[in-house]
Amino acid sequence: MSVYDFSFRRLDGGEQKMDAYQGKVMLLVNTASRCGFTPQYAGLEALHQRFAGQGLVVIGFPCNQFGQQEPGGSAEIGAFCQKNYGVDFAMADKIDVNGEAAAPLWRYLKQQKPGWLGQAIRWNFTKFLVDGQGRVVARFSPFTRPEKLAARIEALLRQK
Repeated sequence: MSVYDFSFRRLDGGEQKMDAYQGKVMLLVNTASRCGFTPQYAGLEALHQRFAGQGLVVIGFPCNQFGQQEPGGSAEIGAFCQKNYGVDFAMADKIDVNGEAAAPLWRYLKQQKPGWLGQAIRWNFTKFLVDGQGRVVARFSPFTRPEKLAARIEALLRQK
């Protein structure tokens, strides 16, 4: 099993299969629009702009499980991200990352790289880095700013 065995619903409502990203390095992040970490959208967009042409795919997964910090619907989330941060990277529809209703992809990510709370996600803007073969190679806390991942992403892009 790998990340390629999963799919997610895009913010626009369409279904997106993860196998469409085979051979790409991926950065998967649970996001929220009303969080103290929300300014990380700018750093995620900067990574997207810098590395997309080399094979990086950034995907934001809005989640309302932490302090109810993502209360809006798809249109509101998309408008907020575009207006405030110029987000051009892929965005999923709102999901759960913990509990019984957790998205299957996020269950898999947590199994592959448990964190400080084991397989639970601690807060918004937890990041998973996936190599070009679909392996989950790293997990980063919300405190790790996206720009701190640039060297690690570059190394993976050279390997793919």
